[in-house]
Amino acid sequence: MAKQEDQFKKVISHCKEYGFVFQSSEIYDGLSAVYDYAQNGSELKKNIREYWWKSMVQLNDNIVGIDSAIFTHPKVWKASGHVDAFTDPLIDNKDSNKRYRADVLIEDYVAKIDTKIEKEIKKAVKRFGEDFDKAQFLETNPKVVAYKEKQSQILSRMGKSLENEDLDDVKAQIEELGIVCPISGSKNWTDVKQFNLMFDTKIGASAEDATKLYLRPETAQGIFINFLNVQKTGRMKIPFGIAQTGKAFRNEIVARQFIFRMREFEQMEMQYFVAPGEQKKWYDIWKEKRLAWHYSLGLGEDNYRFHDHDKLAHYADAAADIEYRFPFGFKELEGIHSRTDFDLKAHQEFSGKKIQYFDNEREETYTPYVVETSVGLDRLFLAIISGSLKEEDLGEGKTRTVLKLPFVLAPIKVAILPLVKKDGLPDIAKKILADLRLEYSVAYDEKDSVGRRYRRQDSLGTPFCVTIDHQTIEDNTVTIRNRDTMEQHRIKSDELADYLNKEVSMSTWLKRLK
Repeated sequence: MAKQEDQFKKVISHCKEYGFVFQSSEIYDGLSAVYDYAQNGSELKKNIREYWWKSMVQLNDNIVGIDSAIFTHPKVWKASGHVDAFTDPLIDNKDSNKRYRADVLIEDYVAKIDTKIEKEIKKAVKRFGEDFDKAQFLETNPKVVAYKEKQSQILSRMGKSLENEDLDDVKAQIEELGIVCPISGSKNWTDVKQFNLMFDTKIGASAEDATKLYLRPETAQGIFINFLNVQKTGRMKIPFGIAQTGKAFRNEIVARQFIFRMREFEQMEMQYFVAPGEQKKWYDIWKEKRLAWHYSLGLGEDNYRFHDHDKLAHYADAAADIEYRFPFGFKELEGIHSRTDFDLKAHQEFSGKKIQYFDNEREETYTPYVVETSVGLDRLFLAIISGSLKEEDLGEGKTRTVLKLPFVLAPIKVAILPLVKKDGLPDIAKKILADLRLEYSVAYDEKDSVGRRYRRQDSLGTPFCVTIDHQTIEDNTVTIRNRDTMEQHRIKSDELADYLNKEVSMSTWLKRLK
């Protein structure tokens, strides 16, 4: 656990030092759980968003995108259930005066059992070597089976208690498990209470006439209230999807773990509208599709797993999370939900407008069912940074810090490095820079030795460095270095664009997805 905490601290420090994420309002001592994306972070975030958008919208004939407003009519959130039911169960420790989400305390306890399972796996690997069968071991080892059964029982009980709003049992479970406050180490807990997470504000010319509005806590409702507009203007046929990315806002009392849980965050969601009775089929299809998309980033398939919900939201008949192994354990990265027809029927009821679809093939009118995929862009950013940051031993007492970002997402695709600041090399380098920057984000660096410059670009996650030396003057060749392998070879400078296209372009990576 200490090793994981150290790794997470390194991630946070790296994000600050290399211009990825800054504490918001830092010169005023910061604002809790609010962060700014810096020059490299904003580029990485943009690239992640674009990779998701192109794979979701551009590669699918029946999915379109919208950009709905952050402000909506207040009845939207009454219809969706957010006004009455968008709450977190909170508990206070009387000795530290710190407030926690009760369900997260229990989930963190369960996550510690994962650490025990990992220890058993490591012991078995040492014992059996190449003959070790991990899948079989997880299913048959008595200790592991008992650990997994304990996890299942804890989460199942918590899910049922929250679903039945039995907050007394949630507190009882915390006490029975002996969960202590991370700050005080005591078990002196208050009762569990529900807390609504929505931010509210006012709109209007005067205080007397102002209308109470909410900052949207999710982007999905903007899709649902535009269902008819999109379906009719786009002549969309069921099944079809509507995608959107954008900011959402939640008054998280227990915001923590850097950008994992923030008060202002960004979602990437797609709502897929299907015929009644077909939601289970499409739910399974989208689970598979979304996991394959995450695998395409190359962060290691062992770092992902599905977690089926024990407690279902009021609108769902099935739900699962794709969890990622963050430095602080497996946590939710993306949710896939079968939302039934709840949303469209609720908005039909509250608006008084008919929201239905006439199916020519079925020759019937119905309210479509919805399958949702929803990934937090900030959490995905953190997963990618965490999974990419490496400390490598180069031998002879030398090490390097390298950010092995997926090439397609890297903020800077290539760095142009003249060997020396004379003999016309900077002029050649700047000409190459001007040609490449039409297509790619390119950096220019002529300060320090080439070795130091390589290390700087490694830490930024730049996939390739191109060095211009005196041989370039003679034969128009340059040295290109691969970030991950550190291998170098010479190519013609006019072949650079084609070379990079095969390695870092969005189209190349999207072809692999298809």
